[in-house]
Amino acid sequence: MSEKQQAHTLTNFRHFIKLDFIKLDRPYGMAVIVAAIAFLICAMTSRGLAASTGGRVVEGSTPAFVTAAKNLGREDGTKVIEVSLWLQVHDRSEFDALAHSLYDPASANYRHWLKAKDLARFAPTAQEAETVRQFLAAHNLKIVKTGPQNFYVRARGTVSDVETAFQVQLNNYQVGGKTIRANASDPSIEGPAAELVRAVAGLDSAEFEHPLVARPSLTSSLSGEKAAAVGAASADFFSSQCFTGTETETFSTNNDGELPIATYSGNKLNLASLTSAGCAYTPPEIQAAYNLTGLYKEGYDGAGQTIAIVDWCGSSTIQADANAFSTKFGLPQLNSSNFAITYTAPSQCIAADQPEINIDVEWAHTIAPGANINLVVPPSSSDQDVDQAEFDVVNYGLGNVLSGSYASTELYTSTTELETESLISEIGAVEGISTNFASGDEGTYFFQFFRQTVSAPADSPWATAVGGVTLALNSDNSIAWQAGWGNNETVLAEEGTVPDPPQSSFIGGSGGGASECVTKNVRFRPPLCTGGFAKPDYQANLPGENRLLPDVSWLADPFTGAAILISVPGQVPEQLWKVYGGTSLATPMFSALWAIANQEALAGGGAPLGQAAPYLYSMPAGTIHDIVPVGSKTNVTGTIQDANGTTNYAAARLAGNPVGSFVSALWDYPSLESTLALITFGADFGLKTTSGWDNVTGVGTPNAKKFADYFFGK
Repeated sequence: MSEKQQAHTLTNFRHFIKLDFIKLDRPYGMAVIVAAIAFLICAMTSRGLAASTGGRVVEGSTPAFVTAAKNLGREDGTKVIEVSLWLQVHDRSEFDALAHSLYDPASANYRHWLKAKDLARFAPTAQEAETVRQFLAAHNLKIVKTGPQNFYVRARGTVSDVETAFQVQLNNYQVGGKTIRANASDPSIEGPAAELVRAVAGLDSAEFEHPLVARPSLTSSLSGEKAAAVGAASADFFSSQCFTGTETETFSTNNDGELPIATYSGNKLNLASLTSAGCAYTPPEIQAAYNLTGLYKEGYDGAGQTIAIVDWCGSSTIQADANAFSTKFGLPQLNSSNFAITYTAPSQCIAADQPEINIDVEWAHTIAPGANINLVVPPSSSDQDVDQAEFDVVNYGLGNVLSGSYASTELYTSTTELETESLISEIGAVEGISTNFASGDEGTYFFQFFRQTVSAPADSPWATAVGGVTLALNSDNSIAWQAGWGNNETVLAEEGTVPDPPQSSFIGGSGGGASECVTKNVRFRPPLCTGGFAKPDYQANLPGENRLLPDVSWLADPFTGAAILISVPGQVPEQLWKVYGGTSLATPMFSALWAIANQEALAGGGAPLGQAAPYLYSMPAGTIHDIVPVGSKTNVTGTIQDANGTTNYAAARLAGNPVGSFVSALWDYPSLESTLALITFGADFGLKTTSGWDNVTGVGTPNAKKFADYFFGK
């Protein structure tokens, strides 16, 4: 880059930051700007070095957090790490065009899915992989493996050797409460391998996270931590009624009549008490509510389909837990004929009490009891390991549908990693495999990052993003109402303290919004992003130019959550019933229904359906429940009497003044003396449920029988 070009880039950068700093309106904005300018200078310097040595910079490889996170210092040079070099796809524009044609009903290629062997004309060659291996070996990096069809080469070496090979410095950064290793600038590759490499994975130690939420307890939510689940000895303890009438509660300071004295009245939330585990949904209730039972009577239960569930580490008790769960609810047993565990590499962290695995397996099995389940287990939650597990699924055909209940934030994930994730989903799509991912549990993520972002890999136009809802049932297990999942919590009284005035806080909700942080064709990843994945054809009628999340939703609110059975060593009995929610629950449920939809398509002489999302936006009326705002005439109101008199609190004020309709209910927490909270439903911070598609629930929740029956013979 010439001095003139550098000056022009820096001028444009200052202009960009100025505009977005106004949007931030935060006192730390200047620190972000200074860090970003330093990062830009560093990036330009590294490009200068690369150019002078004849190398090529792999742009977009630096996570955005390095511009603002606290630098904790250089990584230990003797530490051994692994990196993976993903090679260029041949004829990428032709591959993309083919992928689009496979989902175009007017195309002669429509749903003529490719086999893995058909990818050979787009895959890197053996000679190209050998060239990359030689580059790695020349820098003292030991080859670990070459991926299927030469798509990547993985190697191991010390941090110092990796830094030398790619002309980068690896530092540790404080990102929230975590320490994450990352490259301070984009890597450079010299020699014949330079033009062959599309992405370098493993320079940073970023990991995916499961967006699962245990039913919260008041004390842990006040400390800012996810709550422990409520344990029960028997699923019979759970009720299907999460909202049970109304109540009135009065509390005084120190519980002795001192001011302030508060009285609250309104809906009652049926959670755990000293004599009951409260509400939680079990398989028969969900199967009845969404008319899955009608599908089963027709003979459609997922038979002949395989759900590939990707979950890292592994569970030592999952088959025993799932079979005890199945026995309880009359589901088929999991055995060698319908259940497999595929380890993509030796795992050192197999253990009991892995709730995500129990959620995924037990609830995929609940929705599609006739489907096969292949639990695909990478050795860790690192981006590198999980991506390669996904690639194994689509390359080896380990499932007809891939269910991924995990997410990272698009904002803090490097562009090359986001593009790798999307490429894997695109490969799945051309092979007729739907990759379904959770949209996240933090709404817009604003309270984490002070700006909006969405979840990856759900953000890919080639993936199906699954959001969440709150569910209330009638006594006959029909649906009373559904709302977009978004919870606020207001502490009304706590062990002798009456907050005056009470304050509300957002505690979780379905993730959604526009992809904005897949910054391309620029020389840095700024703190505030400038571009995202383009809007796919199936979202043509939605606003904006970028990919929008989610596509579809299902049960996710932990306050109206689902029961799982899980082994917890040291507990008596060891197998406990717990209540969980999150888009981690919604995702395997929808993936299982998509398996049934595929079964119906084939049963009628049709073809496998492939990616789910393109169908969802043109489904006929009645196949999907449109989720709209829900209100209640008995939302919680209150009064507080203090030395200045009595103040009346309307329902909206107690709920945190959410936009639009909502439902609020009192939660009388039993294990703490004189403790009361208010939970608000349908208030997802920064996102809004509306008629039609919305950024909380997508197109809505499936009406299972009509939904799957629509695809008969398609």
